[in-house]
Amino acid sequence: MNVPFLDLHAATRELRPEMDEAIGRVLDSGRFVLGAEVEAFESEFAAYVGAAHAVGVGSGLDALHLGLRALGIGPGDEVIVPSHTFIATWLAVTHCGACPVPVEVDLRTALLDPQRVEDAIGPRTRAMLPVHLYGHPAALEALYDIADRRGLAVLEDAAQAHGARYRGRRIGGHGRLAAWSFYPGKNLGALGDAGAITTDDPELLRRLQRLRNYGSAEKYVHETIGFNSRLDPLQAAVLRVRLRHLDAWNQRRSAIAAYYLEALSGTGLTLPVCMPDCEPAWHLFVVRSAQRDRLADGLRARGVETLIHYPIAPHQQTAYADRSIPSQPIAERLAREVLSLPLGPHLDRTQAEQVIASIREVH
Repeated sequence: MNVPFLDLHAATRELRPEMDEAIGRVLDSGRFVLGAEVEAFESEFAAYVGAAHAVGVGSGLDALHLGLRALGIGPGDEVIVPSHTFIATWLAVTHCGACPVPVEVDLRTALLDPQRVEDAIGPRTRAMLPVHLYGHPAALEALYDIADRRGLAVLEDAAQAHGARYRGRRIGGHGRLAAWSFYPGKNLGALGDAGAITTDDPELLRRLQRLRNYGSAEKYVHETIGFNSRLDPLQAAVLRVRLRHLDAWNQRRSAIAAYYLEALSGTGLTLPVCMPDCEPAWHLFVVRSAQRDRLADGLRARGVETLIHYPIAPHQQTAYADRSIPSQPIAERLAREVLSLPLGPHLDRTQAEQVIASIREVH
């Protein structure tokens, strides 16, 4: 039996009748850019995360980029980013003309370390971009305390945290801005690229709505230099369907994660750490091993598909080869050791047992 890393076919099969109805509704409407379907999803998603507003955009990277621009981030500014994250977190800063300043993460959690953030703030620091990596909430209380004391803006990268909670409140309900990705593999995934920004700030809402739509709030009237990054009504309709099932699917993920945590104890793997007052969304179940590549090869030979999030640290990517970025030892170690195990709402107990048995044979 082969165990896929994530079974998107099963997700589509489960919801196919509802998705067909939703797509048909859009086709019958004749409205294929913005419109009522997008507005309905924005309202429903904002209510779900506990924010006042949501602005649908074309991708998770666009959500980060436009979120920073709405905050006024631009050339000459520095933005604190985690040393270990998907490169989109860094690219969003670079697209604004600003400079990403990497800060090492906590080795236990792979999340931004508040103490190191405090130490990294300089005269040009304007903002920080904490990432709720793998679906586990970042240390928001400490990070917002630093931001308030030091006069920094905060944009949360919530691309992997749909439904996660920090101190009882869902991610998206804590600060001024959170950026989301609805890439198909996310806990709340579309049928292609899609994203959103959530906010409680009406002025940021207006800026974001203009930025995503050629700088325009009124057709052919362009108030600012904008972009074309509008959530597609077809994707919005699919996301409305999947949003209704998100909590139930996250519960399935959580059950598998709990089983992994119990069954893999004592295998020698470094397992995920759940911090107090946090309820992860379990987007990924990431273990660490000094023999990561041998483990991945052994699991592949036994029919278990794994992925590496992420095999090259951002500062070591060719895209940033022209920057004088110092070594980030923790990020480099994580890149060598992390391995993501199969996890999703359609991974059944038998498949999870095969993953565990295979790990015990190999590691």
